[in-house]
Amino acid sequence: MTRTARVEQVTIEGVALLATLVPGDGVGLLALHGSNEGGTAELAGILARRCGATSLVFTQPGNPRPVHITSPRMAVEHCALLREFLSRVSLTVSLHGHMRAPHTVFLGGRNRAAARVVAAALAARAPHFPAVTDLTAIPSDLRGLHPRNPVNLTRLTGVQVELPLPARTSGGTNRPPDAVVEALAAGVETLGHGGAGSHADVPAEFTD
Repeated sequence: MTRTARVEQVTIEGVALLATLVPGDGVGLLALHGSNEGGTAELAGILARRCGATSLVFTQPGNPRPVHITSPRMAVEHCALLREFLSRVSLTVSLHGHMRAPHTVFLGGRNRAAARVVAAALAARAPHFPAVTDLTAIPSDLRGLHPRNPVNLTRLTGVQVELPLPARTSGGTNRPPDAVVEALAAGVETLGHGGAGSHADVPAEFTD
């Protein structure tokens, strides 16, 4: 498969963004806030190349103060590359950054089986970044459960990976630590081989 990047300029809520799609296999790597949440765009690209996955990254080039548009509001019909991404992939791993607990990775999204797969990979390869899958222990605004959040718009929905700063940057750069790359690559590869099973519903009490 040809892995030639394609770009689209798109305006969402008055904000100019650049969407970059690199086609690959049925697992999708998504970075909705590539300019706001340092290291997530770079991590999506690294994982997509390593695993042969599809990636879609949104950035705000040239904007010194990037605007944070919440994930559900990023699901706009007029973005052709987002429509292609959602139709191409079966399950999404959406990469985000948080500034809460300094080493904790929160794993949200509506595919709870996929979240557990990623948690196991992190425990095995990057145990210094403990992963939380219990929705009651994840801050409500990091759970990624909204039905319009792009992570939940593919056939098997997906897992929202909320990474603390040390898990997505290193040495003063947006290069993620090798252990995190290894762990997430293992998780993505397992998911690509059907490791998440079928879509598992989120308990009814959890809504966005």
